[in-house]
Amino acid sequence: MKKIAWLTTVLILLFFKTNAQTTAWKFAHVSDIHIGSGTSVEDLQRTIADINADSELQFVIISGDITEFGADEELTLAKSMLSGLNKPWYIIPGNHDMNWSESGGNSVKTIFGSETFAFNHNGFLFLGTNCGPNMRMSPGQVPQENLVWLDSVLKATPKTTPVIFVNHYPIDSALNNWYEVINRLKTRNTQLIICGHGHSNHKQNFEGIPGVMGRSNLRAKDTIGGYNIVTVTGDSVFYNERRPGVQTKPTWVKERLYTHNFKQDIQYPRPTFAINKQFNTVKSVWNKQDVTDIGAGTAVAADRVVVSNTAGWITAYRLKNGKQLWATKTGGKIYSTPCADGNYVVVASTDKYLYCLDKNTGAVNWKVKADKPIVASPVIHSGRVFCGGSDGHFRCYDLASGSLIWDFADVSGFVVTRPVINNGKIYFGGWGNYFYALNEQTGTLAWSWTNGSANRMYSPASCVPVITGNKVFIVAPDRFMTCLNAATGEVIWRKGDPKIRIREAMGVSADSTLIYGKTMEGDVLGFSAKADSMEVKWQAKRNIGYDISPSLIEEHNGLVFTLSNSGNIYAFKREDGSLAWVHKLSNCLVNPLSFFDENKLIGTTMDGKIVCLQY
Repeated sequence: MKKIAWLTTVLILLFFKTNAQTTAWKFAHVSDIHIGSGTSVEDLQRTIADINADSELQFVIISGDITEFGADEELTLAKSMLSGLNKPWYIIPGNHDMNWSESGGNSVKTIFGSETFAFNHNGFLFLGTNCGPNMRMSPGQVPQENLVWLDSVLKATPKTTPVIFVNHYPIDSALNNWYEVINRLKTRNTQLIICGHGHSNHKQNFEGIPGVMGRSNLRAKDTIGGYNIVTVTGDSVFYNERRPGVQTKPTWVKERLYTHNFKQDIQYPRPTFAINKQFNTVKSVWNKQDVTDIGAGTAVAADRVVVSNTAGWITAYRLKNGKQLWATKTGGKIYSTPCADGNYVVVASTDKYLYCLDKNTGAVNWKVKADKPIVASPVIHSGRVFCGGSDGHFRCYDLASGSLIWDFADVSGFVVTRPVINNGKIYFGGWGNYFYALNEQTGTLAWSWTNGSANRMYSPASCVPVITGNKVFIVAPDRFMTCLNAATGEVIWRKGDPKIRIREAMGVSADSTLIYGKTMEGDVLGFSAKADSMEVKWQAKRNIGYDISPSLIEEHNGLVFTLSNSGNIYAFKREDGSLAWVHKLSNCLVNPLSFFDENKLIGTTMDGKIVCLQY
C-alpha cells in the first residue's frame, strides 16, 4: 500500500509539473503606436478595447515608438490611454520618442516611471531597454546607463532562468552597440528577442537567438490597425496577428524556446579598431570612459575642458592629463554643448535650467529657469548669453548676473541647435519648420523662413547654420541645401539633388569660400559660397560610408575634420581632398570636437568616451 501511495504521489507531481510546462499562456505584443500621427489615437483605442475584452491575455508589452515626435503632450496622451488597460502593461521608448524629444528623453521617465523594465512571469524573466538614438540622428544605441542597469539585473539572474529580451530596434547593426547588448544576453539563458521598428511582422535571428519583429499598431493602408497575440506553451512560442474586433489570423511564426549554450567558437561581426594602427601617427594622450552617455560637444576653457553627460553632470578635466578638477550635478540629462568665456562656463540642462558656473571651481554663479527642459546649446557674445528652449522661447541674458535682457516668445517647435551670431543678428532653426533671424540687441524678429513642409521632421533644426558673404546656408532632413539672404531672409537658391542627399551636417572652410556638407551616402563635399546654385567645388577623396549624423564639419590647420555616426574622426587635406588620417574612438556617434594647441583635440562619443588626441 505504501508503494502504491508513493507511486501515486509521484505521478500526481509529474502530472502537475508537465501540465505547468505545457499549459499555454498568452500576452499581447503592441508596437509603434505613434500617438500624434494620423489615425493613431483611434487605432490604439480599438486595440485597448480588444485586449481588455480578451481574458486570456495576461499582460501587454509595448515595444517602442510610443509617440510620433516625443512631445510631452503626445506622451501624456499615450499614458492616459494605456492606463485604460485592465491588465499589467510594460513599455519602452523607441527612436521617435527619444530622437525628437523636447525634454531630452526625461519625460519618458517622468510620465511612464522608467525607460526600462524587468519582470518575471511563469518562470521567464522579461527585460526591456531604451534603444535611442537620443537627441542626435544616428543608428540606435542602448544608452550606457541602460547597459549598467542590464548588468545589474543579469548579475542577479540565475544562469538557468529563461530570458526574453525586448527592444525597439532589432539587435543587429541597426544599433551601433548591438554587440554590447548581445554579448551580455549570451551570458544568460536568453531564448527570445522581441522588437518593433520595422512596422511589419518578421521572423528574425540574432546570432543564434530567435527573434520576432512585431507589426505597427497603425492601420497604414488598411481600414484598422493591429497587434500580435503571443502564445507560450511548453518549449514553443507562437505569434498570431490580431485585427481588433475582427479576427485572429493563423499563426505566422513559431519559434522553439530552449537553452542555447552559446558556442564561443562561432565568430560574429564586431567593430574593428585596426584603422588606428594604420594611421599610428595619431596618438591618444589620455582617455576616459563615462558610465553614462555624452550627448554634446565640449568647451575648452584655459587649461581645462568642460564635458557634460546624460546623468546631468558638468565636469572639468585638465587638458594636459585628463585629471578631474571639479564636477557639478544638475537635475536632468544634458544634451547641451557648454560654452566658455573668461571665468564663466554656461550650459543648459533638461532640468529646465540654464547654468553659469565658475570655470575654476564649478560653483554655480547663477541659474535661470525656463518653462520646459532645455536641449539647445548656448553661445556667449559681447557679455551676453543666448539660448533657445523647448518652451517656444529664445532668450538673452547678461553673462555676469543672469538677468534677462530680452525674450523672443514666438518660436515654433523647440530649439536643439547652437545659434550663430553675425552682423547684429542671431540665427537658428527649430523643430517647427521655421528658421529665424533675430536682432541681437533687442530680440525682435528680423525675418523668418519656412520650407513649407507640414512634416516637422523636415525642419532645419539640427544643423548649425553657416554664414558668409551676407548669405545663410542651411541643410535639413528634407535633403535640400538652402541659401538665404542674411539680411532679408529671401531665398537666393534652394536645391535638392537625389545624387547629393545632404542632411544636417555642414561647416565652412577657413577662407569662407566653401560650404562643407556630408551626404547620407558618405561623400564629404565643398560647395561654392559664391555661386548662384549648388555647385560642388571640392570633394574628399575617401567615402566615409552611409552616415546620417548631424555633427559639425570643421577646418583646422589645413585639415577638414568630418565625424561619423560609427565612431570615426576623418581628417582630409584641404588642398586636394586626400585622406590625412582616420581614428576610431568607438562605434557610436562622435560629438563636435574641441581643438587646442597646434595639433590636439578633445573628442567625445555618444557612448561616453572622452579622448584627447595628438595628430
